[in-house]
Amino acid sequence: MYEFETIIEPFKIKVVEPIRMTTFEERTSKIKEAGYNVFMLKSDDVIIDLLTDSGTAAMSDRQWGSIMEGDESYAGSRSFRRFEKTVQEIFGYEHVIPTHQGRASERIMFSLLVQPHHWVPNNTHFDTTRANIEARGARAVDILCEEGMHLGQEGDFKGNMDVDSLRAFIEDKGRENIPFVMVTITNNSGGGQPVSIANIKAVRKVCDEYGLPLFFDAARFAENAYFIKMREHGYQDMSVRDIVREMFSYGDGCLVSAKKDAIVNIGGFIAVKDADLAQEVKNLLILTEGFPTYGGLAGRDLEAMAQGLEEVLDEDYLNYRHASAKYLGDHLTAAGIPIVRPPGMHAIYIDAKKMLPHIPPELFPGQSPT
Repeated sequence: MYEFETIIEPFKIKVVEPIRMTTFEERTSKIKEAGYNVFMLKSDDVIIDLLTDSGTAAMSDRQWGSIMEGDESYAGSRSFRRFEKTVQEIFGYEHVIPTHQGRASERIMFSLLVQPHHWVPNNTHFDTTRANIEARGARAVDILCEEGMHLGQEGDFKGNMDVDSLRAFIEDKGRENIPFVMVTITNNSGGGQPVSIANIKAVRKVCDEYGLPLFFDAARFAENAYFIKMREHGYQDMSVRDIVREMFSYGDGCLVSAKKDAIVNIGGFIAVKDADLAQEVKNLLILTEGFPTYGGLAGRDLEAMAQGLEEVLDEDYLNYRHASAKYLGDHLTAAGIPIVRPPGMHAIYIDAKKMLPHIPPELFPGQSPT
């Protein structure tokens, strides 16, 4: 395994974007004008933007080169064929439908499968996932393992679902009231914590017992696979690509925001095994996203996504991401800043409730001026 005290970026930086430096007084004034709502700030007034990790990554030279090769044909685009083949080879699902981003994938899939009387279990729903389920009148329920609820404690797979609680939940609500089970990898809202192969297999077994489909929310699929390689017995000698293929073999499909591990500024997709479900998705997609071979994206976006999906599986790159996040997280912990432990790979999550216990959650301690 890779273990370095000091690590350098496994890439060269060819392009930089200048930022406007501001004074403390300017920043204080701007945040007050925005009502302490970071969404209301102008990007030109922000030096270091920590609002989101979504769609903010710099694309590689090969991704920019692929953009120049984009085929903008309305149907039959070769860029779509390249994208489709890439997803099929990495994830193992035959039917691939592009969308403009992850929440579009959620809206389409849930419009087809979720009814008002339904309950949808997940290890932890991401915010747009929960919102799209609840917009259908259904209930989104988190069934996280006990270990994951203790933010500051160490643990290898704190993103795991509580399998016993899942089985009890299905028995309580009734199989007929549950359209499918979801697993989010990595567990984004839980601090970027990974899910083990053993846990995925156990969830799959429960789904098989009750005849339920299993879908992945897979925005951070490569991160999850790398954590499995580092932490789960029996996977140390497997490639990340092979671990990804095994992970998804236990599911019936996935919803992906490509603005994360596909390293692009826009894009997403749905990939499923079932041909009939795929056709229903395509029929609905046409109403709001576009033809099934572009899904609200330009051909150049499909090219960039395909290239990014390949590049994110580079284990030197994943090691760099992990080491960088761990370095920052460990230093914050040493400085007495409470964070979700252990550090994930795409972000450090500060425990705002513990750091600012005098501010109630409804007043957003993470964005508070005091």
